[in-house]
Order: sequence, then structure tokens, then C-alpha cells
Amino acid sequence: MEDKPQPVSADTLAAAARAAGRKGPPPVHLWNPPFCGDLDMRIARDGTWFYLGSPIGRPALVKLFSGILKLEDGKYFLVTPVEKVGLIVDDAPFVAVDFAVTGAGRDQVITFTTHVDDVVSAGPDHPIRVERDPATGEPAPYVMVRRGLEARIDRKSFYRLVDIGTEADHDGEPWFGLWSQGAFFPVIPAAELDG
Repeated sequence: MEDKPQPVSADTLAAAARAAGRKGPPPVHLWNPPFCGDLDMRIARDGTWFYLGSPIGRPALVKLFSGILKLEDGKYFLVTPVEKVGLIVDDAPFVAVDFAVTGAGRDQVITFTTHVDDVVSAGPDHPIRVERDPATGEPAPYVMVRRGLEARIDRKSFYRLVDIGTEADHDGEPWFGLWSQGAFFPVIPAAELDG
């Protein structure tokens, strides 16, 4: 008697993710399984994961899913060695909820922690970028976490980052920004700073 393939669901993905992650972070960048369709799963701007319209209330399950998240051609997928399903991400898949700073000036290191316990130090491989709303000018800051996946830096952390910012030359102009691991990340042209 032949085994029928199980339909793709959050439960089957979770089981596959657990199996794949037993020996460390799953190597999702190496997996290229067939696309199995879209899953009714969404990551909201505040980092809340939803399945079938309801929030996923188990942090361990959210962390498990975050480990098998992959970005390909501007679209987000959950992948295992044997299946790939699409999901919706409203903004960035992660939220940087805190950071610590060591050192000072050009030598300082800003290390972020995300809502799913990723820890990443900003630098050349993990840049900070700031998008500005064209209508309001409001900043939206992000830090690269892994393989094209970013974390939106939450408001309280961004206000704290502004406190440690400094002016430096960027593309021949003075900018206000942040240093981390010897790299300067521009936030706003110095000429646009208040007072």
C-alpha cells in the first residue's frame, strides 16, 4: 500500500522544521524544493504571526517557523527539504526589539536582538538602512538579519539609536547616522536635522 503525501499545513511544516533543525540552524539557503502553493499564514508589521487568520500564540512555534523562512525574488516562503509554501509578510519578517552597544565611535558595535531571539551585530554584512515615507518623512529603520531577511527596528530602539548617532561624511555630504563595526549607516542628511 502506497503512502499518500500529507497536505501542507502548519503542523506538517512544524514537524519538518523540527526534524531539519535538530543539528543547528536549518540550511534553508541550500534547499530548493518544489513550490506547494500558498499557506494562509501572515507576518504582521508588529511581528505577530497569523495562521488561518488567528495569531500563533506559541512563541516556540513562531521561532521554529522563523528558522525556515526564505526570501526568493522578493517573495517569502517557508521551506523544508521537500516542500516550499508561500506566506505574506506585511513589512519585514522580524522586529528588532532591543540592542546593546560595546565600544565607542567608529569602533562601536551595535548588537540587535529580534522578537524571535536572533542576535546580530550591525556591520558590513548586517547593514542598517532607513527608509523615509515620501509623504510624511517618517523614518522606517531596518537591520539585515540573515540571507536577505530584515528586522524592522522598533520605535523605542530607534529613539535610543538616535541618542548614540553622530555626524559623518556620506557620499561627500554630512549625514547623521550610526557607526557599527567600522561601517557608517546614514539616517538623515545633517542639513535636515532640527536646530
